[in-house]
Amino acid sequence: MDRMLLQGMRFFGYHGVFPEENKLGQQFYVDLELRLDLTRAAETDELEHTVNYAGIHELIKQIVEGPPFKLIEALAGGIASRVLDAYTNVNEVTVRVTKPHPPFDIQFDGVTVELSRKRGKHD
Repeated sequence: MDRMLLQGMRFFGYHGVFPEENKLGQQFYVDLELRLDLTRAAETDELEHTVNYAGIHELIKQIVEGPPFKLIEALAGGIASRVLDAYTNVNEVTVRVTKPHPPFDIQFDGVTVELSRKRGKHD
């Protein structure tokens, strides 16, 4: 199975457990790994035989910048489900969501949740 990677997407969202997170918001980083057959796209050089990554970016933007989730686990799960629903040629998706500034008095690069979903397992 082939892979398509969309890395380092940044969006502003209002996700979190604490009210100030839902009010102030912050940046969220999303990486996406898609597993699909890209043989026909490589042979034909036609967009219709692949996934339009601009469309996927727009879908993820709508989710991250949309109604808030309490947990980034739920945000990642929502992204995975919507990608599999919208793009039937994607067989598996791995989503990484990073919250770079959790509301804790600690110094680190953020917290990342990674989850994978396969077609037929959660659709």
